[in-house]
Amino acid sequence: MALVFLPALARMAVCGGTHGNELSGVYVVQEMERQWKEKGECAWPIPVTTVLSNPRAVKECRRYIEKDMNRCFNRATLSSPITDSSPYEVRRAHELNNLLGPKGSTDAIDLICDLHNTTANMGLTLIHYTTSDWVTLHICKYLQMTCVSVAIEVGPQPHGVVRADIYTIMKEAVDLTIDWIHKFSSGMVFEGGDVEAFRFIKSVDYPRDPETRTLTAAIHPQLQDRDFCLLKRGDPLFLSFSGETVKYEEEEPLHPFFINEAAYYEKEIAFHLGKKMMLTIPSVQVQKD
Repeated sequence: MALVFLPALARMAVCGGTHGNELSGVYVVQEMERQWKEKGECAWPIPVTTVLSNPRAVKECRRYIEKDMNRCFNRATLSSPITDSSPYEVRRAHELNNLLGPKGSTDAIDLICDLHNTTANMGLTLIHYTTSDWVTLHICKYLQMTCVSVAIEVGPQPHGVVRADIYTIMKEAVDLTIDWIHKFSSGMVFEGGDVEAFRFIKSVDYPRDPETRTLTAAIHPQLQDRDFCLLKRGDPLFLSFSGETVKYEEEEPLHPFFINEAAYYEKEIAFHLGKKMMLTIPSVQVQKD
């Protein structure tokens, strides 16, 4: 693939506490703010804005106060007027959009790193929503080459708890992202190649009583903590409370992730299923004036 020239990334934001009980991002942001107070503009080689996204939820160590903030940044919500009955998170999303956006405008921050924890055993996982965002995919490739894995959703870590190992991995991933942006904006050519990714296919719920909607089974012990393993027909998925095994019945082998994520119980999701794929990305360099 030909060399692709992309605009420089002038500004970056690091957001923690979008979910108030996912503490690694909260403490990464607080540590970066301490570094800023200590070193000022010398703290990082590029301008970085740090944001505690949902301060009320962080203070109460809750995922959210009224509404999952992670579902409040769509265009419909951000374009709707604020009223007296608007949930706190919707109001806060509008504030963040004014601070970091407006979303989709030329004034918006160039790159936002939104830091999350999961109770699932997913290691470091970078979540992106397109297969043609070369900047995001190159950062993913850079982290794959430099870290043990990839970053921004990091687990396993119980909600309301901070683990030093998980915090350290997340902080390292943020530092490496800043490093990549600095090198890219300084003119370095980043060679293309292949990046491993998983494309979301669908979500799977727990077995439930059809009348009460209560769970009738839990994640099978042979599946628990095996995020991104390959599921084949006949593999165990759930173990019912009466002792029976529910097996994987799909013809196509797929990969489960967010297995037994605590926050997904209310969303009726036991895990997601994805298809492994290799994305070929071009070499990139900052666009010259």
